[in-house]
Amino acid sequence: MDRRTVLKMAAALGAYGLTVPAMFGSGLAGARPIGEPRPFDYAWLKGHARDLASRPHRSHEGELPKVLQNLSWDDYQAIQFRPEKSLWQDEGSAFRAQLFHLGLYFQTPVRIYEVIDGKAQQLGYDPDYFKYDGEQALGDLPDDLGYAGFRIQYQSNFKLDLAAFLGASYFRAVGEEMQYGMSARGLAIDTAMNRDEEFPSFTAYWLEKPRPGASKLTVYALLDSPSTTGAYVFDIYPGRNMVMDISAALYPRMSIERLGIAPLTSMYQVGENDQRMGYDWRPEIHDSDGLALWTGSGERIWRPLVNPDQLRVNSFVDNNPRGFGLLQRDRDFDHYQDDGVFYEKRPSVWVEPSTGWGEGSVMLVEIPTVDETFDNIVAFWNPAQPLEPGREHLFSYRLTWGAELPHQPYELATTRATRTGLGGVIGKDREYFSWRFAIDFAGGKLAMLGENVEVEPVITASRGEVEITSARPLHAIDGYRAMFDLVPGDSEEPIDLRVYLKLGEQPLTETWVYQYTPPPASERKLY
Repeated sequence: MDRRTVLKMAAALGAYGLTVPAMFGSGLAGARPIGEPRPFDYAWLKGHARDLASRPHRSHEGELPKVLQNLSWDDYQAIQFRPEKSLWQDEGSAFRAQLFHLGLYFQTPVRIYEVIDGKAQQLGYDPDYFKYDGEQALGDLPDDLGYAGFRIQYQSNFKLDLAAFLGASYFRAVGEEMQYGMSARGLAIDTAMNRDEEFPSFTAYWLEKPRPGASKLTVYALLDSPSTTGAYVFDIYPGRNMVMDISAALYPRMSIERLGIAPLTSMYQVGENDQRMGYDWRPEIHDSDGLALWTGSGERIWRPLVNPDQLRVNSFVDNNPRGFGLLQRDRDFDHYQDDGVFYEKRPSVWVEPSTGWGEGSVMLVEIPTVDETFDNIVAFWNPAQPLEPGREHLFSYRLTWGAELPHQPYELATTRATRTGLGGVIGKDREYFSWRFAIDFAGGKLAMLGENVEVEPVITASRGEVEITSARPLHAIDGYRAMFDLVPGDSEEPIDLRVYLKLGEQPLTETWVYQYTPPPASERKLY
């Protein structure tokens, strides 16, 4: 599996169909079950994952009948789950679940169980769950075929998805905007290294039947890969922001060089600060426009995303981080002009550790992309201490999906836009190359400041010379704009930048950070 395959899988999810479930009909519960109900809880699942880690990994990829392995795109899209077969629809539940069929990009069978009163029973495959209008006959498929994953709907709108778990350990969810965007994963292994990335898979799910009127849905998952196994529990709470409380127990089979906890995956092609791939008629194309950090020391950091011309990996070293996330702060339709995929409605995702994670770093990976079909942004927590094989390692955290996220720094102004371009003084000939940065801040106390206060930009650069600095009111957003030029010198090595505004010794804004890579000398046009 590679990232482009993952994106194709995401496209398959989006095209799978969002139909209205019928109000009557039998649900999946009790329909063609496999085996007898067995006692189940999270302690059992952790024990099962620990035992599995003591044995060599066995891949189940491709264990499908040939007819499913060879399905065309059109034939796979022709397989649609029958809404009237949705799980729990006749049970007075606020939740419903539907299953994804195997085939095309989904070659690894996933076992799905229903948990009722502490006992689990596998849901067998039944062709009657699906309607199929394709040209290639599927024939008789076995009861134990399995599925590719599942999707969840909620009583507020049974027409649209609340969340979906599909492909490797990927899952997506929505806030009140009911718009899919970026994805999360159970685990990342060896991301952006000089070898193939390992993609662990959720090989089995246990869906706990919600009681009538319950506002929470609990899902358990078993993770497996050559390097590790894991037991996961997801407590899912719908609302204006969709919240997932996640607990993970990992049991490594071997040492893992680069482990990613709570990985987030997004797309950034072009935006206000990066026009490298700005050939499209739309002004901006991205699921997220920045990485937000709330460090263990309490500092708020905003790092605008870029679409680099070569792989870029940045690490933000920290101790017991309070949170991080990939956010879509720009919510103005006019900045995107896309009335088909609605980038301004894409959810942000915030990661909040539930327990201390100790020393490590938030890693940001930016991969070059030429179009929006490629998920090229990854962020995750990388523990400083490698996980020892043969031991249990516990992580718990909360994911929040939505437009307005919790724990936002209302006491500090936040970055609203980053723009860059050629530096210099208007009306004067440029004698040397420089690059201009304009950063807009709003919120916090900025709108309350009087006319005569002296707001100062604090600007640091890892090298080069900073000149033509300013910080002035920007009444259009009730905020301030910081501006400066950077003279990079002859080197083409990246330059790290940090900016915040202060009044006296009091910070007024979060800290804006950026990594600028100067162009080669032959491309430094002065115009």
